[in-house]
Amino acid sequence: MGESSQASAASQNAGIDLSQFFQVFFEEAGENLEKMEQMLLSIDLEAADDETLNAIFRCAHSVKGGAATFGFADVAELTHQMETLLDKLRRHELQPTNAMVDVLLQAGDALKAQLGRHQGSGGEPIDTSALLQTIGAFVEGRAAPAARPPAPAVAVPLPLAATAAATAPAESPQTAAEYAVRALVLTVGPLEDPNQAENLFELFREIPDLGTIEPIDGGQSADGLRRLRIVTATPDAELLDLCTFHVAREALRLDIADAGYGFHEGAPGAPPQPDPPDPGYGFFDNAPGAPEAQDGSQAAATTAAATAATSAAAAGTTPARAGAARPAAPGASAESSTLRVSVEKVDQLINLVGELVITQAMLAQTGKDVDTALHQQLASGLADLERNTRDLQEAVMSIRMIPMSVVFNRFPRMLRDLAGKLGKKVELVTQGEATELDKGVVEKITDPLTHLVRNSCDHGIELPAERLAKGKPEIGTVTLVASHQGGSIVIEVRDDGKGLNRDKLLAKARERGLDVHDGMSDPEVYGLIFAPGFSTAAEVTDVSGRGVGMDVVKKNIVSLGGSVEIDSAEGYGMTVRVRLPLTLAIMDGMSVGVGEECYILPLSSVVESFQVQGGMIKTIGGSGRVVEVRDEYMPVIDLEKVFDVPRFDFEHVSNIMVVVEAEGGRVALLVDELLGQQQVVVKNLETNYRRVDDVSGATILGDGRVALILDIGALVRRSRH
Repeated sequence: MGESSQASAASQNAGIDLSQFFQVFFEEAGENLEKMEQMLLSIDLEAADDETLNAIFRCAHSVKGGAATFGFADVAELTHQMETLLDKLRRHELQPTNAMVDVLLQAGDALKAQLGRHQGSGGEPIDTSALLQTIGAFVEGRAAPAARPPAPAVAVPLPLAATAAATAPAESPQTAAEYAVRALVLTVGPLEDPNQAENLFELFREIPDLGTIEPIDGGQSADGLRRLRIVTATPDAELLDLCTFHVAREALRLDIADAGYGFHEGAPGAPPQPDPPDPGYGFFDNAPGAPEAQDGSQAAATTAAATAATSAAAAGTTPARAGAARPAAPGASAESSTLRVSVEKVDQLINLVGELVITQAMLAQTGKDVDTALHQQLASGLADLERNTRDLQEAVMSIRMIPMSVVFNRFPRMLRDLAGKLGKKVELVTQGEATELDKGVVEKITDPLTHLVRNSCDHGIELPAERLAKGKPEIGTVTLVASHQGGSIVIEVRDDGKGLNRDKLLAKARERGLDVHDGMSDPEVYGLIFAPGFSTAAEVTDVSGRGVGMDVVKKNIVSLGGSVEIDSAEGYGMTVRVRLPLTLAIMDGMSVGVGEECYILPLSSVVESFQVQGGMIKTIGGSGRVVEVRDEYMPVIDLEKVFDVPRFDFEHVSNIMVVVEAEGGRVALLVDELLGQQQVVVKNLETNYRRVDDVSGATILGDGRVALILDIGALVRRSRH
């Protein structure tokens, strides 16, 4: 049984299910690990900023405290060791090195894997013995040990908020003082619901590693407050953090116990400290891994730290240190102004608003037949409903919009590792991180962007010596830019590397048997890299060279209703420009009629429409038809024949054409009439029915009919075949 299962089972036996808090811990731990990784990547090794080092330490400390609280021993053990190294770095006892950053990043990866396993992803326990040994070597000021075969992972039982001190390397004086065994009085109240205090006390009793717990005056005083005496090694801040799961922070107070209950170690006037009642708490003489005998300055620092903790606790506060307790006043931090909501709830809300938009469209269509002179109030109400529905729709859609920084933040680490593997020096520059994009689009665009960034580093950026020989700085630059243009978002991946060689691309294309010629324009030649299996790499590596990737990138982008363009200057670099719709849930469309049917064309794909004149349509090859528009011939697609639309007015001839564009090609669609432009709620046809050729989705019209949304890319491909 895993640690999470054990913690859950034990808590349920005590009447409290701690698992209800697991998800909050997992989310907060994930955020802390992401922050830690970003700060480690941006750290200046030559002149490390104290605030950055303190912030990294706080991230590790927060994860460790939560992991120990919920019984995730492996997570707490690794974060404890990381915390020890980070503590020495922030105290300037050690100078940060690239190797230290590497091992801390690897430890962050291991923590993510451990947390994923506890969340239910399964798999064997993550072996972190080599990481622990490496970090321990850095802590002791030694070089990292040589790599050795991984040993089986052993789960070590942990006291609350700290790993077993016996397995820890020597800690700093302040850390040792924080974990000293001491007696505290926890005051709870006043509370409107007394059950809150009972739930809290039950939680304390369920955690055996917390220490000795007993009520004062039976736990109930005349002033309505509840008091507990706690003898513990757990830091004050983490005790208060644990309490706030059940009781508001402002209803809690933590004081040092009087002389009858005990003192903080080193408090003024304290009697000599007896041996700790339980060797699992704090440090004790001759323990394996305990700190060496301190010199005078270290002992003084220990006493000073303990005295500060005593004074703070006596004043009803916690010591000012990393990982301090949550703020007492609501709204005191940015965190209190946000609310965690599951994606499923947001999706459900969006679906309901979509149905409301459809209902409003039905009412609006029905209202057209109402005499506004006789029913002025009804007409006014329908107008208000339309305006409010659109405002509500925009507000709800904005909930799903997330900044591009969520995508961009994954690339610094990836680029750092890749550049190290290739022996290159690469800097990442991001612009427009605040630009927002629909969550559904973000999830699907992440993989294509990852491949484009890897491609820039591998194929674009030259080796440092080669760059210097060309008069370039030895550090190459990959730039990610996001911006809004009209109703779309444009993401650019630029690099200042070697660019594309036109002649080399043409030669490779001829070698592959592709239909190319010297008269092709530069964009057409650059577009060859999107051909399936096309690769210009001289050799296959574990990074690239197999010719699998760029064709998938384009396919994925096109499937989102987007487009991709390439611009390059040989010797100076390359830019890949990706254009995407802002959202996949609601789109602007043009409705066209064919017989009795109505079809929706994505407005972003519509170029123009015109009336067909006699002689404009020409037949080629016996069956193919083209139309000439301003000296350009384009294929004609008759929607009536494509979808076998039944027609009862047999004499009617379609005489309106709509020119649409996708995947670098244009076609003219032959339709009966243009019905208008409107916003439509996109419904997934494949999920609700089945896949239909040349159709990307469906929507419900104002009169209740279902209209198909056409896949313009598929229609363009049909014309080519």
